[in-house]
Amino acid sequence: MKTIPDGLAAHLAQEATTLCHAWRVTRRDGVVLGFTDHDHDLSFDGTSFLASSGFEASDWESAGGMAATSGEVAGALSSDAIAEADVAAGKYDGARVDMFLVNWADIGQHLRLRTVEIGEVTRSEGFFRAELRGAAHKLDESRGRIYSRRCDAKFGDVRCGKNANTSEHRASGTVASADVDRITALGLDAFAPGTFRYGSLRFTSGANAGVRVDVESHRKTGGEVLIDFWLPMAIAPEPGDAFQITVGCDKTFDTCRLTFNNQRNFRGFPHMPGADFTYGYADGETEHDGGPLYE
Repeated sequence: MKTIPDGLAAHLAQEATTLCHAWRVTRRDGVVLGFTDHDHDLSFDGTSFLASSGFEASDWESAGGMAATSGEVAGALSSDAIAEADVAAGKYDGARVDMFLVNWADIGQHLRLRTVEIGEVTRSEGFFRAELRGAAHKLDESRGRIYSRRCDAKFGDVRCGKNANTSEHRASGTVASADVDRITALGLDAFAPGTFRYGSLRFTSGANAGVRVDVESHRKTGGEVLIDFWLPMAIAPEPGDAFQITVGCDKTFDTCRLTFNNQRNFRGFPHMPGADFTYGYADGETEHDGGPLYE
């Protein structure tokens, strides 16, 4: 149960109030930003809350029990408040948001309503809309390992065991030409087509410096090296932009064994019976003895 300070409670009991909302955003990189829907900047609880951000909140949905709650906040993308490049780079994904109710005529009277997390963020024509998720939303997330034929490790992490930073598994290049969902790359001619499929690419210069994208395909056409992205970028790369690209893995046992010689660290279940075996029946010939389907 939330306790309302006496001064704010007395103000809420009046027929006319001077209330506004404020939001404190704490990004995962430690950057703290404050915003308010009041027409003047506010400062309290160790944070300055900007009025020029254009923030506007929607209704908040609440329910009893363990039901997940949600809401929205929207605003303008500007260099003074929230930069579009930072949103595109995912710097606000998973950020913590403290929501306050404030008496702007006496900012000592304020109440933290709830603490939520930023979920999906959409952008359109200089405007953004962010989904706000309550703490109960984490109960809907998958935790632990998933029983699957494919490996659930990320290439190069501790569970995988391979070193993704070697020259064998990582390369540097530059952009020859680009669109939001594809680049023509220079510096990758020595690698066979498909080497970087399912890998990742991180730009190290240009407007997208620090932005990481997932690679859908790596191919050669007419002597040009083409890298396609799974999702379009917010800002198209420019010719001359530098990047680093890491090889990909399709998470199958055969690729782990034949391409990377890393079968001892495979984190999937390659002998898991498929649907044809699972739904099979005793026919007097097939043995369902629980042993491996193949060695």
